[in-house]
Amino acid sequence: MITQHTALCGIVLHPAGHTLSPAMHNAAYAALGVDAVYLAFDVEPRRLAAAIAGWRALRGRLLSVSIPHKQAILEQLDRVDETARRIGAVNTVVLAEDGSLIGSNTDWLGAVRALERETPLAGRQAVVLGAGGTARAVAWGLCERGARVRVLNRSEGRARELADALGCDAGPLSALRGAKYDVLVNATSVGLREDVSPVEAEWIAPGAVVLDAVYDPIRTRLLRDAERRGAKPVSGKWMLVHQAAAQIEAWTRRTPPLDQLAAAFDAGAGLLAR
Repeated sequence: MITQHTALCGIVLHPAGHTLSPAMHNAAYAALGVDAVYLAFDVEPRRLAAAIAGWRALRGRLLSVSIPHKQAILEQLDRVDETARRIGAVNTVVLAEDGSLIGSNTDWLGAVRALERETPLAGRQAVVLGAGGTARAVAWGLCERGARVRVLNRSEGRARELADALGCDAGPLSALRGAKYDVLVNATSVGLREDVSPVEAEWIAPGAVVLDAVYDPIRTRLLRDAERRGAKPVSGKWMLVHQAAAQIEAWTRRTPPLDQLAAAFDAGAGLLAR
């Protein structure tokens, strides 16, 4: 039951129609007995500053940040932890006791934990597609786990800018053709609610582990191509589940049940598919 004591939590993104975060967070709060409600807020980039001002006024407790705000949100916060500062992107904002808004990043945890379900990462050759906020987090996490990382993007300049910041390699998207790698991560929005892939099917290395951060649809074109190529597809579901669990733990200091988060994701995905 929602009362005047119920904590307000939510997510800012644009557009908001595809997000499954409310389903997962609300299920976790119920499982943990936390008096909170989590809502989705469709915020256009030009209205982000106003939205965060309103969030401050409402004393919202936990705010998830998604595309396209993960980098722009840094300017709106009082403090950003060292990991998020190094990544250059924030996906989690928590209200501190003194009323300040503190930014952190759990996307990198979501990605590496999803991949580690299938393979160890230390010493692996990994390729990250994209150069935005999600790509920054994924590339940083892979480097942190000891992988050898290469960032590829349609705009090679943006890829090199990210690679220079993290101390890894970069190149154009076409460099994936014929490349040898153990792990491939799509950290772009290509494939979101469309049956398209960021790369040609024949560019996918057989035997590689392929994670698509896109989770709508669940089986993206990239993941279907990976399976046909003899690679191991990893749904973006697991990246979302693990990063959400880390967000909830950052706020509540309690570990949410992954099985319930995954079940809530599946139920929400079923509704999106209708």
